[in-house]
Amino acid sequence: MIGEEAGKKLIKKAMEERERAKKGLERRDDFETLSWVPVKRIYTPEDVRELNYDKDVGRPGEYPYTRGIYPNMFRGRIWTIRMFSGLGGPEDTNRRWKELMAHGETGLSTAFDFPTINGIDSDDPLALGEVGRCGVSVCTFEDMESLFSGIRPDEITVNFTINTPAEYILASYFALAKKRGIPISKVGGTTQNDSLKDFYSQKHYRFSPEAHLYLNTDLIRYCTKNAPLWNTISISGYHIREAGSTALQELAWTIADGVEFVRYLTERWKMDVDSFAPRLSFFWNAHDNFFEEIAKFRAARKIWAEIMRDWFGAKNPRSLMCRFHVQTGGCTLTYQYPETNIARVAIQGMAAVLGGCQSLHTDSYDEAICTPTDKAADIATLTQRILAYEIGATDTVDPLGGSYYVEWLTREMTEGAMREIEKIEKMGGATKAILDGYFWREIAKSASEYQGKIEKNEIIKVGVNDIKPESMEYSFEPLRIPLDLEEKRRKWLKEYRENRDGNKIDTILDTLRKTAEEMHDNKFDEPQPMFEHMYEAVNVKATMGEVMDALQDVFGRFREPPIF
Repeated sequence: MIGEEAGKKLIKKAMEERERAKKGLERRDDFETLSWVPVKRIYTPEDVRELNYDKDVGRPGEYPYTRGIYPNMFRGRIWTIRMFSGLGGPEDTNRRWKELMAHGETGLSTAFDFPTINGIDSDDPLALGEVGRCGVSVCTFEDMESLFSGIRPDEITVNFTINTPAEYILASYFALAKKRGIPISKVGGTTQNDSLKDFYSQKHYRFSPEAHLYLNTDLIRYCTKNAPLWNTISISGYHIREAGSTALQELAWTIADGVEFVRYLTERWKMDVDSFAPRLSFFWNAHDNFFEEIAKFRAARKIWAEIMRDWFGAKNPRSLMCRFHVQTGGCTLTYQYPETNIARVAIQGMAAVLGGCQSLHTDSYDEAICTPTDKAADIATLTQRILAYEIGATDTVDPLGGSYYVEWLTREMTEGAMREIEKIEKMGGATKAILDGYFWREIAKSASEYQGKIEKNEIIKVGVNDIKPESMEYSFEPLRIPLDLEEKRRKWLKEYRENRDGNKIDTILDTLRKTAEEMHDNKFDEPQPMFEHMYEAVNVKATMGEVMDALQDVFGRFREPPIF
């Protein structure tokens, strides 16, 4: 029984919530997307009067690929269901992967912890408090073996979301395949391998932009010659958006980074564009504004196709295709009413599907609170299967193509992004824009404006500024990483180091330093192979931290300039 006073309080609270809800339903006269593009009340043929169907839209599987890169898209096969997963030690993540595969995951995606992302071993003092917390801890070849215990590299594709130590991680994976008798020519997957965006979004760089650009493209060079099924880079806009950019900035800046990589490969490594471009891929964010995200994905395909054909002279149709992975927007999730994130994620996933993604990760509803629990990760995986098989969204290709609003918004995104890309080109390219602080300044402005609009109730977030909960009680037990994991990892690494040939390790680390010195001395004008030495370092049991420290001895530690 509820007491009289308690009942009055409940009624009063209900009335207050009702009034707040009524205010939330009162709409403004002016509407805009999250890139601050004004939106009209209605769109008609007049808004797309200048649209040329063949030139601007076209058919799926044909230039400019606005409607999709394959003629049949999901009528042929659905996207790869690839959940971003990693926690604790390699054995913990191996268990999580097998659980997700049992619930319909068709591709693996590796979340590494902060020490690994930064190229730091688990026993480094800088790793204290972070080992296995937000991803899996990997710093040796044996860790890679444990991570893929019972999983064959030639039977499932894997994505490594890693940038600074990308070469070491991929060399370890290739060494694992060879040890199991699997040619790396039969191994498929993706390395993110995009350090440029780290300088103004994720902030997990270690060396200068020029040094990272060299290491990233060296991996592309090696895989182009030796691993034809490997996607050599995932040029990433996801983290740019998570850091606070708009959708239009995410689109433009990511493609500008892609232009920088292609330019480096053709001009410095002297590679033919059609030799490597078919294995380039992209990684986008699916944020809250449903139609803007769909337009962004469609615009990305069109812009990339035009740039590769007209700027770089690519002739292979596969070189023109913007193939991409999408992850739903982690920054959009709320810890208030966490179950509402299930709806957010489903709608964002739908935008990715209607936008024509090649693989998709749907966030777990509890990610604003903790590393995903098993149940939340399973729900996120099953959400994708509902999108694929239950609602008819995959029955026809680009079902929103021809919508007056979507076609108009696609054109707005295309033209706005091209203006921004050309602006960056006039600065000297993405690397120069990084060093000049351009991205840092602009992303700070966009993030501040977005947060300001939430605080002014101009952008509604349920549970944040609309229908706020009284308490933060959760109906689930958050996942907790065991506190003794770090000590176990430190002890294991101590034993690992004691059972190696120190002379062999010293020799290969010296080789890595000498190669880095040559690159540093000639200002990266005549790049030399590094990956082969990295592979040798893995085989003699050098740890990731030892390898990265050897490179830092030469390249130094980059400190971003203060931006005001």
